[in-house]
Amino acid sequence: MFNITPMVRNLLIINVVVFILQLSGVISNDMFALHYVGSELFQPVQLFSHMFMHGSWGHLFSNMFSLFIFGPMLERFWGAQRLLVFYLITGIGASILYTGVRAYELNQMEEDTAQYIENPSPIAFSNYMDEHVQEGFRSELAVAYKNNVNDPQYIEATKSAVREVFTAIYNIPLVGASGAVFGILMAFGLLFPNLELMLLFLPIPIKAKYFVLFYGAYELYAGFNRVPGDNVAHFAHLGGMLFAYIMVRMWQKNDYRNY
Repeated sequence: MFNITPMVRNLLIINVVVFILQLSGVISNDMFALHYVGSELFQPVQLFSHMFMHGSWGHLFSNMFSLFIFGPMLERFWGAQRLLVFYLITGIGASILYTGVRAYELNQMEEDTAQYIENPSPIAFSNYMDEHVQEGFRSELAVAYKNNVNDPQYIEATKSAVREVFTAIYNIPLVGASGAVFGILMAFGLLFPNLELMLLFLPIPIKAKYFVLFYGAYELYAGFNRVPGDNVAHFAHLGGMLFAYIMVRMWQKNDYRNY
């Protein structure tokens, strides 16, 4: 399971090289990371390019380690070309589902922003920041506004702060191969369900199907109970798993062994 295969090796190299180019400034997040479709920075190519970009060395390592562990067996089972098609489709599918969920979240946030601007108050300001920035958030501005509740200067300052928060969150891009990697994980669990895995954080063997089930359940829980400040795209992970499930079942139904 740990012998690297050609397509997995190529994907690992591409992801590492792209990340180094990101760090050097050759590849721009504004141009190639996936921005929300309503953003001026959005370009269709980002649906593809974002999955080869990462936010940190840790982010890159976690995704590439999973690809290294689970990818080779799938490549031997499917072949290199089919693995690549699967990787790209699940990655793009993950970004599509994520974009749909993000549209709903941003619509709710836009309503909250408009409501605050229309009816500002110290409590409403603190609630907005708790909801959209970080739970328990308190700033000097919030304290000053509470002590000067009728001061137009502080009222306008809080309105500007709320607008800035909305704009900042609106323009946060998505990067990473996580959607495709979670698709790889789902396929592994479907095709080799009874293969026992030994995890670093759980020193007992666990069957692949249960590992995938538990991981998927966690992502579903985290997606619906996401706290402010959680920058993990849980619904992108779930999108990769969903598209992977559909593709594997379709391929099994048609009994294709070579793409």
